[in-house]
Amino acid sequence: MDRDLQEVLEAAEAQGFTVRRTKNGHYFVSRNGQPVTTFSGTPSDHRSFLNALAALRRAGFKRPPKRGGRR
Repeated sequence: MDRDLQEVLEAAEAQGFTVRRTKNGHYFVSRNGQPVTTFSGTPSDHRSFLNALAALRRAGFKRPPKRGGRR
């Protein structure tokens, strides 16, 4: 799993979202039983990650600041 994806999914769970892995290897995210988005299991298309992240933000997700990046 890509590190950015892992950090987002862990933060989403900490904020009350439910994350489960599908039988096809994708990550399904829901909140209060309502589907929010699905993340691809592989980092092949960066736009799909950004689109899923946007859907997560619209559902109330607050992304934590990145660790150790450039200043």
